Amino acid sequence: MEKYYVNNNAQNDGDHEVHRASCRHVPLIQSKTDLGYHDNCYTAVAQAKKTHSRANGCKTCSPACHTS
Repeated sequence: MEKYYVNNNAQNDGDHEVHRASCRHVPLIQSKTDLGYHDNCYTAVAQAKKTHSRANGCKTCSPACHTS
């Protein structure tokens, strides 16, 4: 299991990226929400969508959940 976070600041396209805790792109502590531990990025993105309808996986650490 891996710990995931969602960036509370939207990207230019309006998406809120979901990152693994180990990702080099994980945002600063004040601009992210802890999503807890998940077996995969799919459940982490689903959790993030409860508060950010346009949640999307990080291209670097969660490419399976990244949409263009």
